[in-house]
Amino acid sequence: MADSIKAHEQKHLDEVVAKIKVAQAEAKKRIDVAESDEAGIRKNFVNDLRIKTDSYEGLMETALSVRQQQQLLAERQNSWQHATTELSTLKRLEKRAYFARIDFQETPTSKPETIYIGLGSFSDSPDHFLIYDWRAPISSIYYDGELGNVSYQTPDGEQTVDVQLKRQFQIEDGTIVTLYDTDQTVTDQMLLSALSEHSDTHMKSIVTTIQKEQNQIIRDTKSDLLFVQGAAGSGKTAAILQRVAFLLYRYRGHLNAGQVILFSPNQLFNDYIDQVLPELGEHNMVQMTYYQYAGRRLPKIDIETLAQRFAETNTAAEKKIAALKGSLAFFNAVTDYADHLEQAGMVFRNIAFQGKTYIPKEKIQEIYYRFNRNYHLGNRLQATKEALVRILNRRIAGEMKSKWVEETIQDLSKEQLDSLYGDHPREFDSADKEFQFLARKVVMQSLEPVRRAIVRARFLSINNQYVHMLRQMPQHIDLAKYGISQADWNTSVETTIAELRDHKMRLVNTTPYLYLYDKIAGKNGDRDMRYVFMDEIQDYNAFQLAFLKTTFPRARFTMLGDLNQAIFTKENSHTLLHELSTMFDPEKTRVVQLTRSYRSTQQVTDFTKHILKNGEAVTSFAREGELPTMTVATDEDQALHRVMAELKRNDADQETTAIIGKDLADCRDLTEKLRAKGVAVTLIQSENQRLAPGVIVVPSFLAKGLEFDAVIVWQASRSRYSADDERQLLYTICSRAMHRLSLVAIGELSPLLSDVPTSEYDVVAAD
Repeated sequence: MADSIKAHEQKHLDEVVAKIKVAQAEAKKRIDVAESDEAGIRKNFVNDLRIKTDSYEGLMETALSVRQQQQLLAERQNSWQHATTELSTLKRLEKRAYFARIDFQETPTSKPETIYIGLGSFSDSPDHFLIYDWRAPISSIYYDGELGNVSYQTPDGEQTVDVQLKRQFQIEDGTIVTLYDTDQTVTDQMLLSALSEHSDTHMKSIVTTIQKEQNQIIRDTKSDLLFVQGAAGSGKTAAILQRVAFLLYRYRGHLNAGQVILFSPNQLFNDYIDQVLPELGEHNMVQMTYYQYAGRRLPKIDIETLAQRFAETNTAAEKKIAALKGSLAFFNAVTDYADHLEQAGMVFRNIAFQGKTYIPKEKIQEIYYRFNRNYHLGNRLQATKEALVRILNRRIAGEMKSKWVEETIQDLSKEQLDSLYGDHPREFDSADKEFQFLARKVVMQSLEPVRRAIVRARFLSINNQYVHMLRQMPQHIDLAKYGISQADWNTSVETTIAELRDHKMRLVNTTPYLYLYDKIAGKNGDRDMRYVFMDEIQDYNAFQLAFLKTTFPRARFTMLGDLNQAIFTKENSHTLLHELSTMFDPEKTRVVQLTRSYRSTQQVTDFTKHILKNGEAVTSFAREGELPTMTVATDEDQALHRVMAELKRNDADQETTAIIGKDLADCRDLTEKLRAKGVAVTLIQSENQRLAPGVIVVPSFLAKGLEFDAVIVWQASRSRYSADDERQLLYTICSRAMHRLSLVAIGELSPLLSDVPTSEYDVVAAD
């Protein structure tokens, strides 16, 4: 029976693939026609265009002719683009036409319908779809329900159908490898086969294995804030990328990839997910790290890198100040300070000319504060610029009589004179008139830097204003409430001043600095951006989130993370949800929890769970594998031999391996020693580096969001991981492993592993 079903389905697949090939040939033909038409239009355009400028009618005729040719070209390019996109979809469908079939009835009396679901739509006539796109409204019944009555959202409202069959396929190069009938969303076999595949340096799109709870995330169109708390390996990132693809499909014509931005943890992660959207037939959205975003806006300041931030050893007072600067209370205090600048407190600089003060800062201050109360910061700045330009224009006539102008004109070379005359006729009524003409030109040219300084608001000093704000801050916020003394606050202000003089800035200062600048400049944010996605949200602070909300005022936010994996914010991560609730309308906020981890084998997931204390819930997926191994070596040489033995085993089994050290120093040292022993490894040491094939050595803070077949935890020792607040860090490292986890310690094992039952790992002796 099963064989006859498979044969019947293969026959149907062959018929569909044959039609796909016909459609491919037609798309290729349309591409060729569009290309030859475009070449013809361009050729005719050059040969036929006669520019008539002798009359108004002639100019109009020429303009209309040019416009007509432009429209023809645009039509051909549009046709070419459409056919090219269609051809790339058809090529993907030829290899794997679809992955599911659903049979259903709309009403008890209507005839049963069968639809097939794939990565893209395909029809052989306008109303006859052979394959439905996985993002089409009808496709959601495959993901959301079991057999029986299932409701789904359509553009006309909710629709209910009776689902009678759900069939899943694994198709490779046009051949059905396996098929399953199921009453669940995605069978465990399907997931198991998808998950047991080897990892590579790029993430795959796994549309075929979307689970019910992930489908809710993908298709949410109502929430202003969608917060996804997901365990390590629960498919958060996959769901979010598929959400982007769904939104671009759902709002096609109203939303493009440039209106969607993803803030990711590091550049490695960007590389890792780079292929997912193109695989789903969409352009990649804007992708950057928060560090890159801040760096682009502050090109002359060196912002602290992830490695520097991780290596910081802050005093108790510095930790309290950093926590305050990252809070919502501090955001409100900066807002309060900026609003107060409308009355007083702006710090100005003199505008200089030829090494002397040209417009003194006192004059600028007087102008800035003479506008009435209805002028807010942005309008006030604009009005001040306009007033200063008027002052400059009035001074031109006076400056023309200056002795330096006369001397400059006398010293001009022939080339400089020719440049000043430009297209102006050289006949003047008198020598005096000619001198007046040249003097005006010389003065305006000389004063151009002053005009530029006014237009670019160089009379402001954001550095001085930021320091002024920090000094004034005790008047806007009660430091004692946060356990901070006035003396400690003053010390931190002096540190910030020293760093600014050195053109350096810590990340904790970057966002308040940018926010203050935007307030003073009257920037209203990027109103074009529609969707903002933020991954690893637990490593952001509330100030950054509030700032991004003002920066993208018309965007809907999707935030995802694992509160168990906070590396930088640690104890603050759990208050994040509460602070978010004050920023977004609770009615338009949705929290989805993904507790099941699919990345790792059951053995790896169960092991990592014991590292956490009071962690968020994690349920392992029933995928069998080997137990993690622990080795305690007596010295470094013994530990290195254990690592090399493990690499040899992984290589023989074709498993990709990452060796994860705690910090950059450990990773550099290990890389040197392995290379000295002839082991080829790639060291990842910056967030802007690209992922490489083969064995990689990576510090813990750069491993976020990535996964590998095998992970070796280097130096899982007491000397590296002893503090209780490092549990989340160790958990993050171990949870990167899909199939194989090995921990290598030197001297003494980390006490954070003491709660792992001995039955859940194997002890492997070092050679």
